[in-house]
Amino acid sequence: MSTSTRLFSPQRIQDVASELGIPEEYVEVYGRGKAKIDLAALAHPQDGAGRVVLVSAINPTPAGEGKTTTSVGLAMGLRRLGKRVALCLREPSLGPVFGVKGGGTGGGRATLVPADDINLHFTGDLHAITAAHNLLSAMADNACHFGVPCGDKGPLDPRRITWGRALDMNDRALRHVVLGLGHKTDGVPRQDRFDITAASEVMAIVALASGYADLEERLGRIVVGTSLGGAPVTAADVGASAAMTALLRDALKPNLVQTAEGGPALVHAGPFANIAHGCSSLLATRLGARHSDIVVTEGGFGFDLGGEKFLDIKCRAAGIWPRVLVLVATLRALKMHGGAPVKRAGEPDAQALARGIDHLTKHLETATFFGLPVVVAINVFPNDTAEELTAVESALQQRNVRMSRCEGFARGGEGALDLAAAVAEAAEATDKAPPNPRFAYELSDPLDEKIRKIARVVYGADDITLSHGAEKDRARIEALGGEKLPVCMAKTQLSLTDDPHVHGRPRGFHVNVRELRLSAGAGFVVALTGDMMTMPGLPKEPAALRVKLLPDGRIRGLMQNDD
Repeated sequence: MSTSTRLFSPQRIQDVASELGIPEEYVEVYGRGKAKIDLAALAHPQDGAGRVVLVSAINPTPAGEGKTTTSVGLAMGLRRLGKRVALCLREPSLGPVFGVKGGGTGGGRATLVPADDINLHFTGDLHAITAAHNLLSAMADNACHFGVPCGDKGPLDPRRITWGRALDMNDRALRHVVLGLGHKTDGVPRQDRFDITAASEVMAIVALASGYADLEERLGRIVVGTSLGGAPVTAADVGASAAMTALLRDALKPNLVQTAEGGPALVHAGPFANIAHGCSSLLATRLGARHSDIVVTEGGFGFDLGGEKFLDIKCRAAGIWPRVLVLVATLRALKMHGGAPVKRAGEPDAQALARGIDHLTKHLETATFFGLPVVVAINVFPNDTAEELTAVESALQQRNVRMSRCEGFARGGEGALDLAAAVAEAAEATDKAPPNPRFAYELSDPLDEKIRKIARVVYGADDITLSHGAEKDRARIEALGGEKLPVCMAKTQLSLTDDPHVHGRPRGFHVNVRELRLSAGAGFVVALTGDMMTMPGLPKEPAALRVKLLPDGRIRGLMQNDD
């Protein structure tokens, strides 16, 4: 591949598609620099090796890890090395964009374009998912209002509706609401809840569906509540699944954008990893694997969350398995896991760093359990010292783990060349004997045993504790036939435990499960642990306070440090 200047500049989106070998007739252009890829492109003959590289991280801290920035930088570096690469990432949610985290398109010179569009409305996918979710909510309440029988199951019981509503915004005031107040014509009064769109089962379904027929079938399996006679009522019973599928027609098509250096990026679906399964869409990954030699994709938040779910949920559904795990860390995050306060995490502290490496080691042990070769990527910050970087490198050498520094934020693809070379070498070395899938649990295991195995293998817990409510949920889910489904853990991203204040590598703890929710359409059971909420709240000073439209039409403040 040529290394001309043009190659490292943004391209026409049609040329980006052409770089992946996607014919132009499959490219549906959305404004400037964005496109949808028609699902017919998935029937195009395979023309790449399709090696999947999973990027994950240690548990996040307020000091930041820059996993998306590293993913973008890695893809840029691989492209500079002449590799045919596809970057597959999730779509940002407006909740974090206007909350704490800011935008989700990378940072510095390792970013996606057009970043403002991607971070805001993009191609409308999240709005379509929100509308489809709420269409089902409205149709369920409408069935209650008129007492319409749901197939042969009879009328839906308004006291036993389990399907809430969705909104793509952090709004804690909507966690518990009352509907139907006012006149008799205003509906049946009842309690309800809102989830953020990223936690919607419809989001998970879009991320895991293999095509339109599968999409409609999955939507039809969503359990919305119970009939007056005690039978489970689904979206198909309410008659909503066909219309929901129509609303999601375009949302199911993967989105194509590019890196700041012109490389292809498929950005599609946006489930959070702490309250959902945290991976970009199955369709985008398949598309990237069909048309590239290396697919760089993320498992959101830490390896204990998005990484585990990528392997145990997405890989089961897609029939794929990564060749290499890239585990992202920063010196200051390691020092925070070693006990350093966030305000001093940027200062040299050899003892805190040594303790923090124990946290990193736990993730490496988990990767060994899954049988994955690992490259640790240290996302380098300007104040990192050579002594501390060398200390981490030496500790990893003793464990026979390869490490590479990444300066993608400051230098783009050039700053990720060493990491790219290490990852390419590790991935290509598996061609003759790719890693075999190994899951944390078997689908035949009881639900509580699946959760227990995740807690022990991935978190390092001694055991789990199910609340009385969770035990009742388990019995209900098993009665509905959900005992053979995978488990999606809803757990804080800040700790290996269910307590966000416990850093490092804790030992001798239990994981507390307070609630189980059946997501029959997505095809998993959600286990809510600790105090996890499926509708986040805004911080005292939300990022929205810094966002403004400039006179020239540009938007300022969507990314951190972009004031």
